[in-house]
Amino acid sequence: MASTVQETNGGAPPPLERKVLVVAAIVVLGAIMTVLDATIVSVAIETLSRDFNSPLATIQWVMTGYVLALAAVIPITGWAADRFGSKRVWMTSLVFFVGGSLLCGLAWDAASLIIFRILQGLGGGMVVPAGMTLVAQAAGPQRMGRAMSIIGVPMMLGPVLGPILGGVLVSSAPWQWIFFINLPVGAAALLWSWRSMENTPGRRSERLDVLGLALLSPSLALLVFGVSELSGPDGFGSPGTLIGLFGGLALLVLFVLHALRAKQPLLDLRHFAKRAFAAAGAIQTLMGSTLHGTMLVLPLFYQLARGESPAVAGLLLVPQGIGAAVSMSLTGKIVDRGHGRAVLLTGLPLIVLGFGVFTQATTGTSYVLTSAALFVIGLGTGCMMSPVAAAAYQSVDRKDIPRATATLNITQRVGGAIGTALYAVVLDHNLAGAQSKTDIASAFDATFWWAVGLTALAILPALLLPAPPAKPKQPSAQAPGRVAEPAAK
Repeated sequence: MASTVQETNGGAPPPLERKVLVVAAIVVLGAIMTVLDATIVSVAIETLSRDFNSPLATIQWVMTGYVLALAAVIPITGWAADRFGSKRVWMTSLVFFVGGSLLCGLAWDAASLIIFRILQGLGGGMVVPAGMTLVAQAAGPQRMGRAMSIIGVPMMLGPVLGPILGGVLVSSAPWQWIFFINLPVGAAALLWSWRSMENTPGRRSERLDVLGLALLSPSLALLVFGVSELSGPDGFGSPGTLIGLFGGLALLVLFVLHALRAKQPLLDLRHFAKRAFAAAGAIQTLMGSTLHGTMLVLPLFYQLARGESPAVAGLLLVPQGIGAAVSMSLTGKIVDRGHGRAVLLTGLPLIVLGFGVFTQATTGTSYVLTSAALFVIGLGTGCMMSPVAAAAYQSVDRKDIPRATATLNITQRVGGAIGTALYAVVLDHNLAGAQSKTDIASAFDATFWWAVGLTALAILPALLLPAPPAKPKQPSAQAPGRVAEPAAK
């Protein structure tokens, strides 16, 4: 099992070498495209519906199809990294994503755009786990906190900046540019990867768990589809919801039974037998649900309860991104010194406090107060990724990092999809019958209580993370009545 090793320089963790910083920078450049793309399209849905003369029920599949592809392809990433090497998988996934972006910009109708978005998602789903694997392998367990703080930037800022960038592009340029903007960034990431990343050899003995893939990928796609259908007019009673949820759960149970018996399963679920990994997975699921779900609710709060435009609503979310950037820049070294649990137990109450402000917000609440609350939420959010990733990776062997990364990404993606649907259903229920701005604000207040409750619940698994390592005892002072012996020369 990997573990943190005490360094000779006063117990301080080793510095981040240039090669680690280069890998992390490349991964940030590539990953930020995929994270932005998950939300950048949200502000263009109405424009796409109008230009393609298609109903919103059809156009929403531009987002749903992308998310389904993301969820379906993640399980294969760990095996592919083991089999072909992380660098090859990383560059191949970038090619698929950039190629899909080009095709999306060239789409001629709604059907073609949806198909190309699925292709784009097949590449995008592998970009983040493959990138995290590269960084984890380059950094090692002793520098994991700082390395994950760097690549956490797109994870935390992408959902905030996506609606802002999308609003600017849709307002000032044709909608195609929400996809074309990925081309120069993707080309730069590919060239930099080819020139600067070391080749990571694969293991030819690795065989694909075909049965596991046939069970897990459809189960995740069905679950994401089922929870997305919950926000429809028929809710839980719709055929799509029932087929998605029950079909997905049935396939997931079959996969678990298979994975626990297979010699080389697609995902090694035995990692969850380790307390730190299981706790990290639980935190990923809960916070993925809350942070993704509230990124749907927060812009709507400013638009529906406060009457702001989509562009202004996006700008009002900037303090959250700033707070996350500030805390991520400070917490990495603390995590590498073995204090990840303390960082988490500081960040989670901050998120509870910030969302607590929104549970009391009215139509007249000062934007200074809501911006301060978002900044506090951002500070807490920035305390999440480094300690969770460090705890998970330090509990597994180095050779198991690719599959462990895929497992962690799945918990986050599924949690995010479930959270988005959950918050949409809760908000829709609370808004039913709202007649005035005051009623609408009250509906949002009630919805934000879910964020408070789920974040508070995440404190329980955080308490199960490893405690700081005990400091070695210093040599005791000279005992009374004894003469010190001269030091050896």
